[in-house]
Amino acid sequence: MCGFAGFSVNGLPDAETVVGRMGDRIRHRGPDQAASYVDEDIALSFRRLAIIDLEGGSQPLFNEDKTLVLVYNGEIYNYQEIRKDLLEKGHTFSTETDSEVLLHGYEEYGAKGLLDKLRGMYAFVIWDKIEKRLFGARDIFGIKPFYYYKKGNTFLFGSEIKSFLEHPRFEKKLNEERLPDWLCYEYVPDNETMFKNVYKLPSGCYFTWEQGGEIQVERYYEVTYRIDESKSLEEWEDLIAKTFTESVQAHQIADVEVGCFLSSGIDSSYVVKEVAQCTKDVKTFTVGYEEEKYSELSYAQDFSKVVGVQNISNKIGADDYFEMAGKIQYYMDEPLPNPSEVPLYFLAQNAAKYVKVVLSGEGADELFGGYPMYLAGGHFQKYARIPRQLRKAAAGIAKHLPDFKGKHFILRGAMEPWQRFMRANYNFTYEDRNEVLKKDYHAGDPTLYAKPLFDRMKGFDEPTTLQYVDMYTWMLYDILQKADRMSMANSLELRVPFLDKKVLELAVQIPSRYRAYDEVTKRALRGAAIREIPERTANKKKLGFPVPLSDWLRQDKYYGMVREKFEGEVAGKFFNQAVILRMLEQHKSGEKLNMKKIWVIYTFLLWYEEFFIKN
Repeated sequence: MCGFAGFSVNGLPDAETVVGRMGDRIRHRGPDQAASYVDEDIALSFRRLAIIDLEGGSQPLFNEDKTLVLVYNGEIYNYQEIRKDLLEKGHTFSTETDSEVLLHGYEEYGAKGLLDKLRGMYAFVIWDKIEKRLFGARDIFGIKPFYYYKKGNTFLFGSEIKSFLEHPRFEKKLNEERLPDWLCYEYVPDNETMFKNVYKLPSGCYFTWEQGGEIQVERYYEVTYRIDESKSLEEWEDLIAKTFTESVQAHQIADVEVGCFLSSGIDSSYVVKEVAQCTKDVKTFTVGYEEEKYSELSYAQDFSKVVGVQNISNKIGADDYFEMAGKIQYYMDEPLPNPSEVPLYFLAQNAAKYVKVVLSGEGADELFGGYPMYLAGGHFQKYARIPRQLRKAAAGIAKHLPDFKGKHFILRGAMEPWQRFMRANYNFTYEDRNEVLKKDYHAGDPTLYAKPLFDRMKGFDEPTTLQYVDMYTWMLYDILQKADRMSMANSLELRVPFLDKKVLELAVQIPSRYRAYDEVTKRALRGAAIREIPERTANKKKLGFPVPLSDWLRQDKYYGMVREKFEGEVAGKFFNQAVILRMLEQHKSGEKLNMKKIWVIYTFLLWYEEFFIKN
């Protein structure tokens, strides 16, 4: 696992010094080695976290005649298979790394041919010195990050936005027009970022760029559902068990010790059990809270005893949480108000004392149907059998009635699936975000960003459509963002065996009734896991990372910290301070549960301070 940064030289003096500083800015991604490559056209910087071929895996890496230069972040799990084919075709390798197959594979198969063969997590660029062409790509899930900045003739790229701060031609500017969208989603729901002219390379995409030209982005992989109705639930469970076992084995390829994150849920527990089947003395890591009712430690420790693995745990309290909140937003690059990122940071920090690589359970929910919203999608689909005019009439009547059980369902049931997409109004709704903002940005309906994804899935049932949309939004911009940043902030490589190409190719065939159906989430996955792990763990209700944040915000100390920011100059620049202070008072008094909204605004203020005041 590594980090890289680079730019088109375009006459910049002292390019080698600049690109070195860009690499140093992301040293946490790779403390084991620093190196760079600079010619008259391109500058590349690399920071290495040594995992495979510890002695010979340095980058930037060259092909035989040194006409191609590579910098790369990630792991290719089928690199040995590709390497064998390339050796048979006459290529000469100078290292034992997975990195080198990218160079020779690009020469042998071409851009699209290489990407079609890869199984892994990756972001990389290859500079062709002869053609003066830059080629780069990001893995099919977006596990590994890739950003670029384009304004005029200035072109920067890298693993993290913060490296751009070191470039003298980078104009650091807030993408303020996207603040309303961010308030709703807690991320910018497309390829833009909260920095003006900085973009995310989408998952499953590659780009080409030539000196003086525009960047050309193309998709090479699309998640495509091909539902197979011919198999029974038991047959799907068999296939999941076989495919996942093989994926976990592939994800353990390393020349260093590999450990596991362990929560109380099915996903990480299944990973741990599979690793323990073929590896001795597995170390697992769990984080908990000083407040026992929010802690998963007892569940994880009990499971680790049952399966016979070592569990190393740490606890955090409110002081730890609030003390690191600002620094975490710096590591995150873009503001992300997901409360679980803070315990994840401390979990990774503790694990990094013992191992360099951990396996984790991200992606199981999106692939196999783990969120309650997928069950709700099934209920809405059944309700849609009632003629739309009748549903609209019922919603019109319900709208004017006092609250009653089922009112929200009736109101949403009259909408199109993309209009009721809960992620689009996850923290603030279209209406209440305008109340909290100081300016009128004339921003549109946030659900419109999701509509094209829903349109692509016409003909599929609603639970399947919601899973597909989550893979291209929530999982990509939230779940994987915090997983990468919090692990790499601690120089720890995090691998996700559920997010494997072969696992995905299996998951997209499973009918929705074997995913989320009849109040049971991850139905087929649970059936596969229960063969390996205790039933109480396999059937445990999903908790995620429970955080006692709502309670802490009512305590004078932490309430005071938030109030200070809400009353400050930065808050006054963007928000209606009377409104946000009222929200805070309502939460402290118990009048309303405003934790999520408070944390969204507080997070933005911390992030803004990190990037626009401190840096």
